[in-house]
Amino acid sequence: MKTTFLVAGLLSLAVASQAEMTRIQLKKADLTPAETLQAYAETGSYMAQKYFGSRSRKMKADQANQIFGLDAQGKPSYGVPLSNYMNAQYYGDIAIGSPPQTFSVVFDTGSSNLWVPSTHCNSIACFLHRRFDSNKSSTFKANGTEFGIQYGSGSLEGIISNDNVEIGGIVIKSQDFGESVKEPGLAFAFGKFDGILGLGYDTISALSVVPPFYSIVNQNLVDEPVFAFYLGEAEGSIGGQMTLGGVDTNHFEGELEWHDVRRKGYWEINMKKIRLGDETVELDAGAVIDTGSSLIVLETSLSDMINKQIGAVKNYSGQYTVDCATVPNLPEFAFYFNKKEYTLQGSDYILNAGGNCISGFMGMDFPEQLGNLWIVGDVFLRKYYSVYDLGNDRVGFALAK
Repeated sequence: MKTTFLVAGLLSLAVASQAEMTRIQLKKADLTPAETLQAYAETGSYMAQKYFGSRSRKMKADQANQIFGLDAQGKPSYGVPLSNYMNAQYYGDIAIGSPPQTFSVVFDTGSSNLWVPSTHCNSIACFLHRRFDSNKSSTFKANGTEFGIQYGSGSLEGIISNDNVEIGGIVIKSQDFGESVKEPGLAFAFGKFDGILGLGYDTISALSVVPPFYSIVNQNLVDEPVFAFYLGEAEGSIGGQMTLGGVDTNHFEGELEWHDVRRKGYWEINMKKIRLGDETVELDAGAVIDTGSSLIVLETSLSDMINKQIGAVKNYSGQYTVDCATVPNLPEFAFYFNKKEYTLQGSDYILNAGGNCISGFMGMDFPEQLGNLWIVGDVFLRKYYSVYDLGNDRVGFALAK
């Protein structure tokens, strides 16, 4: 009888533990070839806005520090921008309020705030998306703190509010989030999703709002303070999956390789060198792992060198393109995170947009204060399952399947 009770108890614990890991299915934006080309063409200005706060490529030291959540006095910065719409391809659904109001959001490791359009917004972009109506939620709590985010030539403006947020069945109580009341530009109007759910560190959270995943951990809604991503193929119809509270071994092979976070802002890890074919370049760089970015973004001169080596040439919009027929014979590219090698084939780092083959390597001039920095997006993350361990400040990778 005791054995029966013991087995039953173990089974119930196993079921309870399994229930604590939540799976959220990701959708993939259904972009036309023209929309895809446009998205890649505007990646430079999007990334400058996201990481530098404007299109400008020159920054002062205090501005550079803002990228990691600090101002000139070393205090938390409130001017950290949210990521763009057009450049991100993977998104999923969340719900806010009681009864729940559903929104499609980009789950973005490159920012730290939750933000959706508001019924108080009169911009055209807002009317083309679902908008949060606080009057319809019984659990809504007004905050009213205003925020403004520079985006190109305009400003995204809004207010901070508080309500319950549901992600994959997990309900976060009293989560602060942003309601936009003004959205500039066509990128916001024609984005395939409504808003952003940031998964970066709290040090880069606008107005020091507690990020949603921190709230999930603080409210003991998961067993482990980790989340993970599996992203479907670029040309496939399968979106992918995000898990909260654990990893899904059905989506990767072998063991996870772990890499410590070197600066707590974005999920930035050490990169020791790269390899293209037989040529190796030694580096002392940081690699920001960014699920909200489609490409691999690096310093312009090095990007030009890599693109020249793979036979890429610039088109009319400044994108590097290659002859699609050459893709199977392109050299292998490899990242070395610490001592571990992660390889990409030509078919991984070349993106086919309706017969136009676009290089996944894009150049951008980073401020000197940041040091040598790379932004590693979906080009890499489609091949490698990624895990983000907030409890141990580390990122894990394994070959996706």
